[in-house]
Amino acid sequence: MAKRDYYEVLGVGKNASDDEIKKAYRKLAIKYHPDKNPGDKVAEEKFKEVSEAHDVLSDKQKRARYDQFGHAGVGGAAGGAGGNPFAGGGFGGAGQSFNFDFGGAGGLDDILGSIFGFGGAGRRSMRGEDYHTTIVLNFEEAVFGTTKVISSNGKDLKVKIPEGIDDGMSIRLTGKGGPAPKGGEKGDLYVTVRVKPHKHLTREGNIILSEKMVSMVDAALGTEVDVETVDGNVRMKVPAGTQSGTPFKLSGHGVPLMRSDGHRGPHIVTIIVETPRNLSKKQKELLEEFQNPKNKKKGFWG
Repeated sequence: MAKRDYYEVLGVGKNASDDEIKKAYRKLAIKYHPDKNPGDKVAEEKFKEVSEAHDVLSDKQKRARYDQFGHAGVGGAAGGAGGNPFAGGGFGGAGQSFNFDFGGAGGLDDILGSIFGFGGAGRRSMRGEDYHTTIVLNFEEAVFGTTKVISSNGKDLKVKIPEGIDDGMSIRLTGKGGPAPKGGEKGDLYVTVRVKPHKHLTREGNIILSEKMVSMVDAALGTEVDVETVDGNVRMKVPAGTQSGTPFKLSGHGVPLMRSDGHRGPHIVTIIVETPRNLSKKQKELLEEFQNPKNKKKGFWG
């Protein structure tokens, strides 16, 4: 289902002030809050929708990107809104699947056991211990995927890292954990991924973000700039009259969407106009003439 317009969700106009957005959010959040609507799935979804809209529209940079590019400009969880991109496995080689590791003891067996009276601790006692380890990736390795070698039980294991994986996600290697007593099932090995920050790039879901400084003159007259991306430098046009804080989208230079046959998000570049410092007397005079056109001297900027 296509996402609704965030302004429509909050019931405000596109020119709504920050205060109007905050008031609209508070009113709707109270109306649909789960504590006020226990067991109401419709209200729960409404609350999530309202919270998502507020998260974007209350942030100046996110709002600017949303106004220009729509939902594509503010990213989303890999694999689709609200979903688990690893559900059902389907990645990697034999014995390797990919899951979120939510931490804490227990999982599906515990849940089923508590409801239906089977599984749980009795079943886990027949399995080997689950092992946990951590690997560190650089920014590009997380974007494009890679293969890492780790050691477990005295053996070296190759772990295929899928493209688009994000910091904090886990990979499960089935049967690569501890041995089971009395010939039972071996435990699993959970590999948690940590991603080193990039010097100039950040990430929101499948979107890569960066800033580019341009001079006041270049912003006024227009220019072309080289933008650092994970694919190397990309030449980008900055139109005349560009204001500081304006976002520009480089399609297809973001993070691959997991399980999406190579489709990638955008790279969004926010232009920052640099205010000149330590101006000479002549430069100050020219700026003053530009600010007061009635006093403009003949020959100034044509």
